[in-house]
Amino acid sequence: NLFVSNALINMYTKRGMLEKARDVFDKLPCHDVVSWNALITGYTDHEYDEEALMCFEKMQLEDGIKPDVVSFVCILRACGIIGALDKGEEIRSMICQMGLFVNNLSIGNAVVDMYAKCAMLTKAQEVLEELHVRDVATWNTLIAGYVQQGQYHEALTCFERMQSEGLSPDAVTLICILKACGNIRAVSIGEKIHEKIIASGMRGKEDVMLGTALVDMYVKCGALEKAQEVIEELQARDVVSWSV
Repeated sequence: NLFVSNALINMYTKRGMLEKARDVFDKLPCHDVVSWNALITGYTDHEYDEEALMCFEKMQLEDGIKPDVVSFVCILRACGIIGALDKGEEIRSMICQMGLFVNNLSIGNAVVDMYAKCAMLTKAQEVLEELHVRDVATWNTLIAGYVQQGQYHEALTCFERMQSEGLSPDAVTLICILKACGNIRAVSIGEKIHEKIIASGMRGKEDVMLGTALVDMYVKCGALEKAQEVIEELQARDVVSWSV
């Protein structure tokens, strides 16, 4: 029963029992795209990205099976993590040929992420511009990529553009931008973000992460009294907050 077997593969991969999942998969007389996706997703989720790529190649050799949105999103993530740019570009061509690119937000975001993780930020920006639909996650991927590569002014430009499109930054956006502000000592922008955080009333885990990012920004800008004030105001603190 293919439906039950696929559910078993999915259950084993979610528990990290990849050998068991593979054993069930190999014993099946036939597979469908769901079987392959369950295995590919399991490998990418547990950082076996090379194995995921091999599964993707084998899947395409089976008669009647074509990758779908889930397959492409997972395999683009694997390409980004291991820096397999050539393979990522090959997959992007396949996506374009199937007409899935500009109107599918999940795939568009995955392509931007793949280029950003491969440090191809100009390409990532080009892809973002081509997308008919963008969301906060699309911009976050590009902003994070610029910050990781030390291109802080470009990250701030993206932050402004994102807001001009009517999108509200989330915790990921703000943490990245605070890092950019700290590294270029843009304390005035950092203070405006501080005001946004207070107004949004973020609490719990987000409060600790954002609080630590604020402390870090103020410290890098030499505003140690402000950094001390922020840490005193936090409802929860951890060793990272104090270390900063």
